[in-house]
Amino acid sequence: MVNVLDPSGTLAAGTASPLDDDEVLAALRLMKLSRAFDAKGASLQRQGRFGTFSQVAGQEASVVGSAWALDPVRDWIVPQYRELPALLRHGYPLSNFIRYFQGNPAGGAIPDGVNLLPIQISIAAQLPHAVGLAWGLQRQAKDAVVLVYFGDGASSEGDFHEACNLAGLVGAPVVFFLQNNGWAISTPRRKQSAGRTLAERAAAYGFPGAVVDGNDLFAVYAETARAVARARDGGGPTLIESVTRRLGPHNTADDPTRYVDPADAEHWRALDPIDRVERYLVQRDAHHAARIAAFDADVAGEIERALADADGGDAVNRDQLFAHVYADPPVRVVRQRAQRVLGDR
Repeated sequence: MVNVLDPSGTLAAGTASPLDDDEVLAALRLMKLSRAFDAKGASLQRQGRFGTFSQVAGQEASVVGSAWALDPVRDWIVPQYRELPALLRHGYPLSNFIRYFQGNPAGGAIPDGVNLLPIQISIAAQLPHAVGLAWGLQRQAKDAVVLVYFGDGASSEGDFHEACNLAGLVGAPVVFFLQNNGWAISTPRRKQSAGRTLAERAAAYGFPGAVVDGNDLFAVYAETARAVARARDGGGPTLIESVTRRLGPHNTADDPTRYVDPADAEHWRALDPIDRVERYLVQRDAHHAARIAAFDADVAGEIERALADADGGDAVNRDQLFAHVYADPPVRVVRQRAQRVLGDR
């Protein structure tokens, strides 16, 4: 397993930070914004103001470190549903993310110039899309790489294997970023595969795989940067298995206390990726502590402004249920839209 920064915030012997202090501070702020939004999102769901919501908590280094290795101008992200900080880094507005979970179709709209595909809830369905996108960019001779996020549960789906097979055959410039957070909802990793790692599957498809400490911002960034450079240089795909652990439930409809051993949960809380980066920065320069302390109020203000922006947008209306579904709507859908109430006869 690739490791650079240990839980105490100390660099492993013979290693160096791949990011300067200003970059680390910026990455940490994004991680803390994500953690703060997790709390807000869960609260809004409990109030009935959000739909079912999946938190990033515990996986911030995995998501931010990988996204940091991309060029938002050239490269593309194909997300699943637990990658908020990566979407923000790539230019997706937080207010749009909020609208999405409010049930407003406008929230799923990707602004022009933001290289993202929409959030994907259907497990593993985004993987063939990512390979198709990467292959298309390759055929157009675009200097672009696609990074696709998915979980350990998705790696058990047929779409994963079909996507890897095609990507290996055509040498698509795609990075398969597998966030192994230990659980496919309530199914543990050990009940999904007899393999030693999930990354070793890559060899069967003709490209390299790597296992990285997903709670280590530096290791995730460095390994993803290598994979991105390889893809950009025509070397084809890479599969990265980022070993991390979600600190909360699968989503707000889940109760992890029914299947997670409390001792295991406590072990992973001690490996909190945010704490690790904070310790590193303070050891580097005591003055960083003041900047870190200021992040809490700063990100809270950003979240409140995004909420106000989302709430102040156009109200949801029934016509939006029909938009972007059919290019040529069948007669029954035209009739329903004219009635403006689904099912009305």
